[in-house]
Amino acid sequence: MGLTSKKLLILAVVLAVAFFVLTVWLWPRLSGRSWRPVLGRVGVLLLTQISLFAAVGLAANNSFGFYASWADLFGQEQEPGVVTNYQTGPDGTRLTKLGAERFNVDGSSRPKVAGRIEKVMLHGEKSGISSPAFVYLPPQYFQRAHADKVFPAALVLTGYPGTAQALYKKLHFPQTQHALHGKGKMQPMVLVMMRPTVAPPRDTECVDVPGGPQTETFFTQDLRRDIAGHFRVGKDAKSWGVIGDSTGGYCALKMTMRHPEAFSTAVALSGSYKAPLDATTGDLFGGDPQLERENNLLWRQRHLPAPPVNLLVTSSKQGEGNFKETLRFIQQTKSPSKISSIILDSGGHNFNTWRREIPAALEWLGGRLKV
Repeated sequence: MGLTSKKLLILAVVLAVAFFVLTVWLWPRLSGRSWRPVLGRVGVLLLTQISLFAAVGLAANNSFGFYASWADLFGQEQEPGVVTNYQTGPDGTRLTKLGAERFNVDGSSRPKVAGRIEKVMLHGEKSGISSPAFVYLPPQYFQRAHADKVFPAALVLTGYPGTAQALYKKLHFPQTQHALHGKGKMQPMVLVMMRPTVAPPRDTECVDVPGGPQTETFFTQDLRRDIAGHFRVGKDAKSWGVIGDSTGGYCALKMTMRHPEAFSTAVALSGSYKAPLDATTGDLFGGDPQLERENNLLWRQRHLPAPPVNLLVTSSKQGEGNFKETLRFIQQTKSPSKISSIILDSGGHNFNTWRREIPAALEWLGGRLKV
């Protein structure tokens, strides 16, 4: 039985109940003080707790989609993602495959060899938001031959709540870029690694909240101006992209579609297509139904003109809750927008799945940014 099988979940629940009943029934018989009844009590309690934890864990996994299969759970799912490009038209996208592109920084502390990650604090002049970021400067940034070079830049976002450190400690964005450049597969880029939670603990979903945090303004205007003022990166949209996972993926698509003057390219790893409204977000739209619709990406595709941007979305046939919406998003993408995808056979909403997609996604992203 598969990890997400309903039969497995039912079996786990039945076993948990059975072991609980068995424990109650056997307890009087295991009341002695010799080693055998003591060992028996330990055994039935252990079995009951393990079965209970298994049932709860399976239920949580089925609800949130952390792992799609046993191989995914134990880290054995390693097949890399492959980018598929589509031909967009004025009426939408045909799901026709046009081609496939398959695709730890080496132990050096020298910036000219490994690059360097700098922690900075960004201060939003227009938004009034201040937030830390980790900026990865590639080795070429420090090399004499590239002393005057201006680099493309990518904003890299986590999910909610997430930590920015996970982007280089767990998802290995700088290390992956370093390896791809070493193989001649992508140009060097400056990576601005952040979490989208710039007004903690609130999940603003990268929205300019009426009467609240102006998160969209911070990312689309303040951040780009601040980074370009301190580092040698391009200032135009053609030089800037956004890549993110989960909530960060929604932010990447939404900000690029709404602000093509800020970002030309977006990658959504397991991203959603509209903002949730729950206890973590509060009222994001101030009761304005039109503002809510404009932040629903599937609605935007149907009712608003398509922007001239590059979009890449990822999902899994098994294990991801956004699979059907991802196919719908691809089909609804109209020219002049361009759409590509990475669709895995199996993969959950977790770091292991995103690590399989990041090499192809970064290569695709780097190939579309210009200075």
